[in-house]
Amino acid sequence: MISNHQLIIRGLRIHAQSVGEGAPLLLHSGIWSEMHHWGPLLEHLHGFRVITYDAPGVGSSQVPSSPMSMRALADIGAGILDQLGISSAHVLGVSFGGAVAQEMALSHPERVHRLVLASTSFGGLALPGRPSALLHMMNPRSYRPDRLARSAGAMFGGRMRTEPDLAASLKMTRPSSVRAAMFRLSALTGWTSLPYLPSIRHQTLILCGDDDPVTPHVNHRVMARLIPSALLHTVQGGGHLVLVDSAHEVGPVISAFLRGANERLAAEATQATSSSRSTCLNPAATATHDSLRPDAQPTGRRTRATPERRP
Repeated sequence: MISNHQLIIRGLRIHAQSVGEGAPLLLHSGIWSEMHHWGPLLEHLHGFRVITYDAPGVGSSQVPSSPMSMRALADIGAGILDQLGISSAHVLGVSFGGAVAQEMALSHPERVHRLVLASTSFGGLALPGRPSALLHMMNPRSYRPDRLARSAGAMFGGRMRTEPDLAASLKMTRPSSVRAAMFRLSALTGWTSLPYLPSIRHQTLILCGDDDPVTPHVNHRVMARLIPSALLHTVQGGGHLVLVDSAHEVGPVISAFLRGANERLAAEATQATSSSRSTCLNPAATATHDSLRPDAQPTGRRTRATPERRP
C-alpha cells in the first residue's frame, strides 16, 4: 500500500511516498530522478518501510527560491523523517543522491542506521566521468525520447549499451526548467566529502558497476578505503543505472546488507555504552560478507563483494 505525503520542509512543498512495512529506509534520488524511477528496485525491497520523495525542484516538489547547498538537501531528508515521526532510518542514495546521503550521515549521524551509497562519488577531487557521458547527462535535451535511445549507452554504460530501449522503459524526464536544473546542480559546487569520509562510522555498503562512465569505479574504491566500516560490492558489466536496470541483482544484496543491522537494533538500544565500539568492530561483518558472496547472488551477470579495510 502506497501512502502519499504532502510535507512542508524549510518552507518548501515536498511530495513524498511511503510503501511497505518494517524498518524505515529513506531513498535519495539521482539528480533529475523522480519517485517513480525507484519502481524496479522497490519490487526487491521487501520487509522495509521505504520512503521516497521528489527533491526540491524535481517532479511534484516545489522549486526553491534560491540554490540549495548539499547540507540543506540533507536537512530535507532529516525533515522528512521528522514529519513522518521516524527517529532514524537506513539511508540509501544513488548518484547525486549518494552525495546527499553522505552529507546526511555526516550532518545528521544519529538519524542514519545503515548507509548504502550507489553509483556515486565524493564530489570535488574525485576522478571525473567521461566528458561525453557528462555532457549527455547534463543536457536536458538528451532525455527526449527520440534522443535517449541513441545516447543512453554513452550516457549510462552497462546494459544501456546493448539494450538502449531500457532507458525508455524507465520513463526518464528532463528538469522542469532551466532554473530548477541550475539550482539542483549548484549543490555540487565546491562540495566534497573526501576529508570527512573517515568520520562516517555507519556500516556502509558501496555499490557500483565497473562500466559506469559517470562515476568511475576508482572513486568507489577510494570511498570504501576511507569509510572505516565499508563493504564495496561491484557488479561486473554494470553501468550508472545498475540500481534500477539490474534491480533483480542488486535488490537482494541491499536487503541482505540492511537486514544485518535489523537484528541488532534492539540490543544496541540497551547497550548504548558499547554501541560505538560494536559499530567499529562490526561483530556481524563476517555474516554480512558471507551473505553477499557471489554464490549467494541470483543468476545473471557475475558480481563480487570486496570488503575494503583501511591500512
